[in-house]
Amino acid sequence: MTLTVSNLTKSYGALRVADGVSFEMAEDGLVGIIGPNGAGKSTLFSLLTGFQPADSGDIHFRGQKITRASATGRARAGLVRTFQVPREFGQLTVRENLMAAMPGQPGESLLRLFLQPGAVRAREAAVAREADAMLGFLRLEHVASTPAGLLSGGQKKLVELGRALMTGARTVLLDEPFAGVNPVLIEQIASRIRELNAKGIGFLIIEHDLGALSRLVDIFHVMDRGKIIASGAPATVLADPAVREAYLGGLS
Repeated sequence: MTLTVSNLTKSYGALRVADGVSFEMAEDGLVGIIGPNGAGKSTLFSLLTGFQPADSGDIHFRGQKITRASATGRARAGLVRTFQVPREFGQLTVRENLMAAMPGQPGESLLRLFLQPGAVRAREAAVAREADAMLGFLRLEHVASTPAGLLSGGQKKLVELGRALMTGARTVLLDEPFAGVNPVLIEQIASRIRELNAKGIGFLIIEHDLGALSRLVDIFHVMDRGKIIASGAPATVLADPAVREAYLGGLS
């Protein structure tokens, strides 16, 4: 398994927001995390990606224990997340946003910029080519030179996905990729996820649009009050009485 989570816990005072969370995810997994508001889903993402420390429990990624690794260290290992509200660099163009996500650029070093200008230019050209390839994959060529802050919500979600991929991510955690997105762009985002998953990239996805998520993923984990209360195929999970109770009245 690429991602193994064992008895993960996190509390804020008396409130336990992650309560013994355990699950496994294959390298090419396509997995959904669902649950009512306040269930602990986004907190779980922050614990997995190092934005918050866990109180106890363990996380292993690609055979390495990363429980105490920094967010940067986890991203370098290939575990990357997006956010429910996109965090684009609004004044930069879409192409520049993608280029900025590429790690280890030689132009970031002032010394190399002066001592090895040819190597810096060659690397920057290579990064630009990779950004252009990503623009093509995401179908965003027509907004490549547009400031990212001017994009629609769905386009910003695509840019977030592209920036995650530009880091070399092997497992991507998507937080509400369909929120506030029109149906056409939802299908475009879902299609890109399917294509990437077919190439071996895993996705763990928080989403409230259960219809769209059910059509995309193979497995649901349902969270409520910090615990995983059900796991399995989407249709089976959504028929579970405990899941319906968690959603206060049932799912249609």
